[in-house]
Amino acid sequence: MLGLPPTTEVKRPLPKAQLFKRFDWTPSQRDRFDAEVSRLDFVNWISPRTVPAIAVGNEVKEIFVVEVSLKSRDFDTKAITLLAKYIPQRIVYLLRYDDEAMLATHHAKLFTAPWRAVEDITLPLSGLNLDAVWENIVSSIGQFSVEKDKSLSEQIKVDEERAKLERQIAALERQMNSTKQPRRKRELFVELQKLKSKIL
Repeated sequence: MLGLPPTTEVKRPLPKAQLFKRFDWTPSQRDRFDAEVSRLDFVNWISPRTVPAIAVGNEVKEIFVVEVSLKSRDFDTKAITLLAKYIPQRIVYLLRYDDEAMLATHHAKLFTAPWRAVEDITLPLSGLNLDAVWENIVSSIGQFSVEKDKSLSEQIKVDEERAKLERQIAALERQMNSTKQPRRKRELFVELQKLKSKIL
């Protein structure tokens, strides 16, 4: 499954009742999670023990793959964010509904890949140690690249700041286009140029 080595395969159920007992979730969080997810299973364990060619990282010691069987394709991502918050491991979620699935992972925030047929989904393990493997997994699922001088967390922060600036620019451009007063239009234009210079 996922094109991972057979040595990484484990099939261990993760009962929802056990999660509810272990974590201090509110009744509404439990109900929402229960309404979204039908079952959870640990399906892969990636570590130097299961993939000897990959060394342990400074930060990442192991990576798990959890298959999440969903009750609906239109699920609320808050259920996965909640799970990620309470299980402090490096986990790749294989969110599955019928014959389709998507990969998701949480690193500072939730990243999801597009839906595809289950058999078309692979999880390549590239990197000499688990830190590099994890960075490549997150950037591949999130569809972004990490610049040479930045860590994964720094890159996510930079990308979020850029996305925020782009939203502000788009809002200012709409405002400028709908403004009739020349003076106000000029003020908005100056503000717009300032924001654009921050992106470059």
